[in-house]
Amino acid sequence: MAAKFELKSGKSGKISFNLKAANGQTVLTSETYDDKKSALKGIESVRKNSANAKRFETKTAKDDSLYFVLTATNGQVIGKSQMYKDAAGVKRGIASVTKNAPESRVDDQVEAKAK
Repeated sequence: MAAKFELKSGKSGKISFNLKAANGQTVLTSETYDDKKSALKGIESVRKNSANAKRFETKTAKDDSLYFVLTATNGQVIGKSQMYKDAAGVKRGIASVTKNAPESRVDDQVEAKAK
């Protein structure tokens, strides 16, 4: 399986996406968007900003797990990772986003659901 952005709508009708690595694991989850057009712009922002290491920031959760966020040039968070046990996991997650985001196709499950 190739890496992909999985675009889907939630129960509220809002749209979000996940970047899934080739092994099917989610490596980045977006915020929610009011419409599909905005979510697609979010995917383009991830593609663009993932090439810049300065856009990734490692954070610590309350339970001491680590995660990272990817920010746009304006500082807004455009994606958040899963939780990791250690810094090596975070590093691998960031590497996966950097590698996969620019070329990953969009699996539009919003369209499929609407049909």
